[in-house]
Amino acid sequence: MIQISQLSIQRGTTRLLDHADLTLHSGWKVGIIGSNGVGKSSLFQLLLRELQPDTGELKLPESAIISHMAQEVSATSKLALEFLLDGDKELRSIQAALLEAEAEHNAGRTGELHAELERIDGYRAEARAHQLLNGLGFKVGDAEKPVASFSGGWRIRLNLARALMCRSDILLLDEPTNHLDLDATLWLEQWLKSYPGTLLLISHDRDFLDNVVGHIVHMSAEQLTLYKGNYTAFERAKAERLSQQQAAFEKQQERIEQIENFVRRFRAKASKAKQAQSRLKELERMEQLSPAHIDSPFTFSFANSDKTSSPLLALQHTELGYNGTCILKELSLTLTPGERIGLLGPNGAGKSTLIKTLMGDLEPLTGERVCGEHLRIGYFAQHQLEALDPEASPFLHLQRISPKATDQSIRDFLGSFDFFGDKALTPVARFSGGEKARVALSLIAWQRPNLLLMDEPTNHLDLEVCHALTLALQAFEGTLILVSHDRHLLRNTVDSFLLVAEGEVKPFDGDLDDYQQWLNQYRRQETASTTTSTRSVGERSLSANEKKELKRQQAEKRAALRPLRQQVEKLEQKVAELSTSLSLIETQLADADLYTAEKKDTLKKLLQQQTDLKQALDQHETEWMEQLEALESREAELSASENN
Repeated sequence: MIQISQLSIQRGTTRLLDHADLTLHSGWKVGIIGSNGVGKSSLFQLLLRELQPDTGELKLPESAIISHMAQEVSATSKLALEFLLDGDKELRSIQAALLEAEAEHNAGRTGELHAELERIDGYRAEARAHQLLNGLGFKVGDAEKPVASFSGGWRIRLNLARALMCRSDILLLDEPTNHLDLDATLWLEQWLKSYPGTLLLISHDRDFLDNVVGHIVHMSAEQLTLYKGNYTAFERAKAERLSQQQAAFEKQQERIEQIENFVRRFRAKASKAKQAQSRLKELERMEQLSPAHIDSPFTFSFANSDKTSSPLLALQHTELGYNGTCILKELSLTLTPGERIGLLGPNGAGKSTLIKTLMGDLEPLTGERVCGEHLRIGYFAQHQLEALDPEASPFLHLQRISPKATDQSIRDFLGSFDFFGDKALTPVARFSGGEKARVALSLIAWQRPNLLLMDEPTNHLDLEVCHALTLALQAFEGTLILVSHDRHLLRNTVDSFLLVAEGEVKPFDGDLDDYQQWLNQYRRQETASTTTSTRSVGERSLSANEKKELKRQQAEKRAALRPLRQQVEKLEQKVAELSTSLSLIETQLADADLYTAEKKDTLKKLLQQQTDLKQALDQHETEWMEQLEALESREAELSASENN
């Protein structure tokens, strides 16, 4: 249990928490939400004992192992695999002790340490590390590369993998999807669903929160408010509270009207594609949820260009790639006014390559890029945040684009992005990642594009800005091409999907649920291909002595499965015993004579026994199934390795 009592935190002159209370039970998965600057990351620092409260008390379970995702990683020469394994401190401690015992020829101590390795599943540590790297989008062979060879975004993924590698009791994740694509986000979501410990998750991705957490902690007004349910449930609860206020109700109606207008425009296409039905359902849900955001300071929009062309942009018989290496082949694509397209595809398949070519940053290897006469592109990508002038303010950035614009018109425009007063005149260098992203979005909106190319626009944005961006893109009348790991944004802003995979770009006839199924199949095929390749290489390279050693190791691993197999058998026997006892109780409860006044106490006792047995049976059945699944999985892995 995590318990916060009358706790206060102040950073400089800003009070983040004022005598706040919160109780979180073990095993809960909790989303931590709140606007930028309210203290979400400071709460994590408090839990990590990196920050002391000014008043109040924090209680954590004794000996609890806390794992957290660092936001930065130094450019170490250590290999990625070793970097991940270092995340499991107990594993490393046992391995070091084992080396020492073996060097001293201490057979008794060596045996004890091998048993400890088995207890913590240490023999599968490298396999688990490779699974984490694969799930987070790393390529085969990346495990043997030094950490310093990866870019900043990929190092953040390594930090995430290292945090997951730790067998923790409490896991703290601060915006884990910021540097992930959709594929890795879907994988991480599944991993976290099965995480057995207590999870505290800061995220701006509402679908991710909805699918992972069962409680929400809202940080606002220097307090911590706990809500039961996922993010959608939180929004409904907040909306119900706000709808009681007249001013809030009036703004709510304005928001609903905007969404209804969008639905009317979209409904004509609903029968043409499967994803249309999914989007209409999502929009209906948004009608209920939108009042939760009516107090948001963000009300920006993307006004369309006064002129347009048809087509706006075309790629004719092109091949796309870098330095003569083809990534996408035989591509012809024509963009017409009003199209709204989401790009799907595995990591590294070429989505960003396509966006950069459409933008003009990358020339086609072959073929032509043809622009319409009135084409005006608004382009958002993460590197544009780095391209901002750090010494210039948001006001100066816009003034440079439009020197003749009045000061008041610029200030009014920036206000819709929550840059008021001195904030509009503050150098960008002092801004957070989210604030820089809002500056970049404001520059795009100011120039009134008729084609929006957006590559992961929600990174670093909080939930309120994500909501405002969704509404702005819904109302945008131009053409939209969107790459995003945020499924809520995709569902609510695009009409169709293009699949970028295996060197091709082609229409994807399905919705995001269909894409997840496609992705699962794609990964299975990749795994099978890799296994076949590994098997053939292994057969050519293993010597007789190596094969003998491999068989010895496999025999040891089979012996190591014995305790788990015994545990499964023990649980199976317990389930059978409980089922028999429950059956006997229910037989007695079927006796009509039991339901008389004189046997009231006996009935009450039997009913209590029935309840206790059902709870025990449910608990043991769940544990039995989990252990059985673990055993079958490990036996399958061992069998596969032996077949190789």
